[in-house]
Amino acid sequence: MIPRPLTLALLLALGACGPLVQIGGNAEPPPSLLTLRATSLGAPGGAIDPARSLLIAQPSVPGALQTLRLPVTTSDTEVQYLKAATWIEQPSKLFQRLLVDTVGARGGVLVLSERQSDVAAARKLTGQLIDFGLDARGSPQVRIRYDALLSGDDGKPIAARRFEATRPVASEDPATVGAALNAVANEVAAEVATWVAG
Repeated sequence: MIPRPLTLALLLALGACGPLVQIGGNAEPPPSLLTLRATSLGAPGGAIDPARSLLIAQPSVPGALQTLRLPVTTSDTEVQYLKAATWIEQPSKLFQRLLVDTVGARGGVLVLSERQSDVAAARKLTGQLIDFGLDARGSPQVRIRYDALLSGDDGKPIAARRFEATRPVASEDPATVGAALNAVANEVAAEVATWVAG
């Protein structure tokens, strides 16, 4: 057993080292966080055709998008990140949620996410979110490119398609770029919803 005076001395020395766990880190919190919001939402409920049920998976992304920061393509071989622009979640998660909301708003399709993987779906939508950021080569514009793959319940591919959209931005401040990306993401999600419903 450690003598009481020695225990007290050890505790005081440990306390002088500062906290063992730092919650939130030392960095200043960002003034605001960016997110995506679906512009077309339908009312829940209604008749569901099980043969048209769809599991929407979180898309895979390249290394530049495996972060909360917003990538800026400055040349064919260089990527930087937009200062003071921070997503609330990684873009792949935000885009997946947007797809779930948008496709589900069309009605007639039971849309599932991977959190509901215990429910068997007749089809599965997977894909790669290749571009999701600001392209500063030439006139600045936001760009989204999503390569989608639709598979049956047996895992065999049914169809594949590339979805891409751009929009010019007048300013490179985070609020302007975030709003433009939200608009373009909704445009792509609406095209995906029409495609999977066809």
